Amino acid sequence: MTEPFDIVIFGGAGDLSFRKLIPALYRSYCEDKLPASSRVIACCRNAQEQSAYLQHADEALQEYLAEGEYRTEAAQAFIEHVYPVELDITESGAFWQTMAELLNEYRQRVRVYYLAIPPAIFGVCCQNLAKYKLVDERSRVVVEKPLGYNADTANAINEEIARYFDESAIYRIDHYLGKETVQNLMALRFTNVIFEQLWDAKSIDHVQISISETVGLEGRAGFYNEAGALRDMVQNHLLQLLCLVAMESPHKMKASSIRAEKVKVLESLRPMRGDDVKRHTVRGQYVAGNHKGKLVPGYLEELAEAQSNTETFVALRAYVDNWRWARVPFYLRTGKRMKQRCAEIVIQYKEVSHRVYDRDAGALAPNRLVIRLQPEESIQLTMMAKDLDTLDMRLQPATLNLNFSDTYKKFKSDAYKRLILDAVSANPSLFIHRDEVAHAWAWIDPIIDAWQSDAQDPHLYRAGTWGPEESDELLAEDGFKWFNAGEQH
Repeated sequence: MTEPFDIVIFGGAGDLSFRKLIPALYRSYCEDKLPASSRVIACCRNAQEQSAYLQHADEALQEYLAEGEYRTEAAQAFIEHVYPVELDITESGAFWQTMAELLNEYRQRVRVYYLAIPPAIFGVCCQNLAKYKLVDERSRVVVEKPLGYNADTANAINEEIARYFDESAIYRIDHYLGKETVQNLMALRFTNVIFEQLWDAKSIDHVQISISETVGLEGRAGFYNEAGALRDMVQNHLLQLLCLVAMESPHKMKASSIRAEKVKVLESLRPMRGDDVKRHTVRGQYVAGNHKGKLVPGYLEELAEAQSNTETFVALRAYVDNWRWARVPFYLRTGKRMKQRCAEIVIQYKEVSHRVYDRDAGALAPNRLVIRLQPEESIQLTMMAKDLDTLDMRLQPATLNLNFSDTYKKFKSDAYKRLILDAVSANPSLFIHRDEVAHAWAWIDPIIDAWQSDAQDPHLYRAGTWGPEESDELLAEDGFKWFNAGEQH
């Protein structure tokens, strides 16, 4: 994008803005991807927030940028692009008129409206944008998850936005899809014949997709207790990653082709209802425990409630019922207050069909491909090889490791930067279409209904562990174990 553009951040003084969006836009500036005279218009709730905004933005850059990224001169130059404005999103009037006058200084520009606000006010925000004639063919709107709490509420939110924006102008963001390693997953699959020929039920034993967090509620108690881990993480992040692993090759790497293949995967997910939910899902809730030598509180203590059935951990076994993936289990897992922060995809291959070496050569470990998304971004392939420290024929696993920060010295991944620039450039390839949201909720809703009708308390697990024992038992039933980051396997 070489033309100047305006990005308006509704919720500009919120945690997401300071932690992710402002640093992402600073990186864009440093890489000459924020053209001269482009503006970052940050909406503040009151005059006090507005007056202190530029100082807080600079402090956020110092706190949230990686070591060595913050440069005083660059930060000061970037801050000149930032325009804090006072705005009550839900009330039309003088503040909205001032916003309109500011934006209309450059009528022909691309405008990106980033809704870093609760979904409950998406509709009124879009309504006021339309009322003040701020929506045209060069406008796009970026919306954060969660989109609703079930299929009905998600559809209602989408309907509200669709009154004012065409589907082609709506960018539903999932920042995991902007990670370089996720994009490399598609490059790995669809440009290398050695993997594409070994990417189906004939070669793959099972797939694990895990997103573990060490943090607790982080000031999101009200939202999180209403949502829980299934809605907050599985319905969007984990199912999107599953789609990218399981999808067929698109005709072309364009948004419509990619979306069509992801929807096919979601349609092929085996439904879970009633007793199926009991057999294939585990939900947990953390209690006080030890994390890196520090005692951390349990969920109910953080929530300041005596009772809550909200799950902070989910593990489930899913099946994609099509020719490529017949009978291959996909294990999905996510949780808060876990032992390590990590997001990774594990492709576990089957054992060799015939053993040619004697058993005294050592045990054979099946090949395994590990695609790690965070905290570092890497791809690891484990295979069997001869132990070169001995003349005897001894076999041992050896790992080929592509660590992006080691291989590409200038590599600095920033999913939000990538996705914001894609929205500016009208490239929806890494965003979520409304059809995907609908199909994901159609699969998730029966699980939620079964949990609510069962009324059973979540299994407890100590903070600083890998979740409840029942999660390990879910895989043990099939003869498998979780691949836990940082542990020997």
